[in-house]
Parts: sequence; C-alpha cells; structure tokens
Amino acid sequence: MTITDEDCLAETLAFNEKFEADAASRPPRKPVPNAATLVLLRRNRLGADTPPVRLEHGQDRVVAGGVRVRTFVPDRVDGVYLHIHGGSWAFGSAGGQDERLWRLAVEARLAVVSVDYRLAPEHPFPAGPDDCEAAARWLVEHAATEFGTERLLIGGESAGAHLSVLTLLRLRDRHGITGAFRAAHLLYGPYDLSMTPSQRLFGPRRLLSNTDSLRGTYELFTPGMGAERRRDPEVSPLFADLAGLPPARIVVGTEDPLLDDSLFLARRWQSAGAPVRLDVIAGAMHGFTLFPLAITEREQRREREFLATACR
Repeated sequence: MTITDEDCLAETLAFNEKFEADAASRPPRKPVPNAATLVLLRRNRLGADTPPVRLEHGQDRVVAGGVRVRTFVPDRVDGVYLHIHGGSWAFGSAGGQDERLWRLAVEARLAVVSVDYRLAPEHPFPAGPDDCEAAARWLVEHAATEFGTERLLIGGESAGAHLSVLTLLRLRDRHGITGAFRAAHLLYGPYDLSMTPSQRLFGPRRLLSNTDSLRGTYELFTPGMGAERRRDPEVSPLFADLAGLPPARIVVGTEDPLLDDSLFLARRWQSAGAPVRLDVIAGAMHGFTLFPLAITEREQRREREFLATACR
C-alpha cells in the first residue's frame, strides 16, 4: 500500500469540510428514495444545473443484442478500455463523462467503450452485471474487427469498479475466458455488500457516501437480500476465488467508507497470484475525482499512465 498526495492534504481536507458544511445545510435524504424521488435525484445529481457535456467524438451504439454503449475512438488506438460508470447502480450513464473519457482515449491511445447498463431500482441485480458481461463478451469477440486490436482493459469507478470485477469473474466462470483483459483499473469500489468494518463504522458524516447511504444503495441494487445473501461471491466479489484475474490498480481515499473494501481486495487479489498496485489517497473522500481538486488531476493522470502502459 502506498499513501499518496500527502502534500495536497490541506486542500483535500478543506474541501471535505466545506462539502460536509454545505450538506448539513440541506434536508437529509432518505436512505432509500422512492421511484419519483429517484428520478429527481438523477436529474439533479450532485446539484448539477446543466446536463453533462456530450461531445461529437462520442458515438452511441447498441451491441451484444441490446446493450447500449458509448464509444470514443481516437486516431491512434493501441488498446480498448471497457469502462463501467459509477453511481450506486442507480445513477449515471455512459454519456455522463464525455470530456474525461475523450481525454483518456486521446492521451492513452485507447478506444473507450463505456457501458450504459440498466439501473436499479427499475432493473435490480442481476440486470446491470448481465449487461456488463454481455458487453465484455462482445468486445472479446469483436475488438479486433471493430477497433483493430485485441489488447483489452477494464475498469470503472465506485459501482463501476464492483461491476468490473464481477464481469471478469463471470467471463472466467461462465465462459472460460481468462487473459482476454490485460489489466483492471478499480477506483473506490464496494466489494462487500454485506459491509466491511469501515463501511459499518463510518457513520453519518455528510460526505458523498456514508454508512446509511451505502445501506440504501444496496437495498436499491439487491432488494430484499440479507447480509448473508449479499456475501455470495456473485454479489460481493471480495468473497470470490480471484485466481486467473489480470494485474490491477486499486485506488481509494483514506476518508472513504469503502477503504477496507479496497485494502482487503488488494490483499486477496495479490494472494491469488496477480500483481496489484494499491494507491491510498490521503484525505480523499468517496467520489473525489468528481471534483476539481489537485488530487483529481493527479489521479486521472495516473489512470491514463497505468492503462497506456498495460497496452504496450
């Protein structure tokens, strides 16, 4: 484990403090919103006043018999990155990060395929994992024809990191596919939906994610499941056999309730035989890359470097 960005700690902690103060001035949200409230939350996620920027470089497609994806293809392509967005399995879209994904595509020389998987609660588990699995299989079969390379990578943020690991496990266990993806990039993901100690003990702090909000999102994604059912490796990859998975970079902040998830997963991933780089960002809360911080720019640069190097 490497704790990084301690020189930015003052800025990072000051941002956290302001975020908590701003959140405290708003009425608390119910942990599990009803359908109507969820629609409003999706529309106003993080208080955004305008919709995400959509660039002409992005192309919306339907692959694998019905899975929607958004692709970004630069002039030079050394590999293909299967990106799975975050958003608690209930928010977000493949078209929500055009500027970041296009920059990643150009600077890392990657075709980026972002999966627009179905969202909970309308489509609870296993709908999202099914869509990601189907997109990954399509990419394994068609990347050479579509993008001129079979060098594949996978990764995502938060729920997208969770879905990335599930996708690799499903490819291995259901289809006998190992080695197709050269590396995984996993950013502050939840890997134990029965809740690790850091999730349970984080408490009610009004950061982007806390104990109550995690419980709520798990209920949206896996309605009616108890803790024991959520420990099933098909739901919580921390409990899976991780043999045969590719090298990984796992990233989390010290002020993230999901800290233990990344620490524990990195240890088990490495014990299963694959190289792991674990970066713990000093002072960072969950979702820190959504905000204009010094650690965000650094992290996105490190992500590009890791993915580009994995394709060489």
